[in-house]
Amino acid sequence: MEVDGAWAALLREFLVYMRAERGLSERTVEAYRRDVGRLVEYARRQGVSSPSEMEREQITAFLEEMGESGLSPRSLARLTASLRAFQRFLVEEGGGEPLPLGDLPYPRHARRLPAVLSQEEVKALLEQPMPGDAVGLRDRAILETLYGTGIRISELVSLDLEDLDLEEGEMRVLGKGARERVVPVGGRAAEALASYLAHGRPRLSRRPSQRALFLNSRGGRITRQGAWGVVRKYADRVGLGGRMTPHTLRHSYATHLLENGVDLRYIQELLGHASVSTTQIYTHVSRKKLKEVYLKSHPHAGGLREGP
Repeated sequence: MEVDGAWAALLREFLVYMRAERGLSERTVEAYRRDVGRLVEYARRQGVSSPSEMEREQITAFLEEMGESGLSPRSLARLTASLRAFQRFLVEEGGGEPLPLGDLPYPRHARRLPAVLSQEEVKALLEQPMPGDAVGLRDRAILETLYGTGIRISELVSLDLEDLDLEEGEMRVLGKGARERVVPVGGRAAEALASYLAHGRPRLSRRPSQRALFLNSRGGRITRQGAWGVVRKYADRVGLGGRMTPHTLRHSYATHLLENGVDLRYIQELLGHASVSTTQIYTHVSRKKLKEVYLKSHPHAGGLREGP
């Protein structure tokens, strides 16, 4: 398939995002590449050089063409879902205009609960990096920051030195949709960051003008793929690799706050969610955990069966 121009660049960035930020498997990423690639090829034939030039009628004609080509209803539903994922990427990550998908049919499915680690599992994970060298200090600071603040990996790698104020115990974060928020930094995250800044980052830095907070071994800003690689490496060491996604520590942060009585509205602000409805998924996680604890602990609960 031949693609060029703005479409090619956006498709590459989208696939990197789905692989590194969403933590999807190569097989799933390939499905997205195939689905969105079909749209890119169609746009090329129509002379549409970028998503901002795509019109609603062209999207409809494209889907009709796909249906006539023999795609099953199931494949068409997946294709539509892929286009909506691409649309979200364009708006939230690419800063571009959305595809004019309008009210196209969208496959309905049960919303999956996010993967969450227990506090004991988090403790085991965070204890893995050995702070004997600059990389170990950096890796510990990365893990502690992700769990201690709940920020996204994409937000973590975008941090500059001036975004962190350890004296005030705060961090300024630029989230999705260019929404800025301030999150508290304390406890072990603050300690790990202070150690990294004092003893780790100076050994990684190659030039005084570098403002990125987290650096790679060459002295440049660590990428999303690099930071996810750090998380995955230590998760594999403690047998958690199969359960980890780039957002697992963020989900665990939010769930543990909720389990300890923090109001949902505060968690919404900490996570940078535009709507509390997005944050409400963690109430389902906590209810599931509460039910598990009850079934295991209450003396008269043994005869009950846990529901779906």
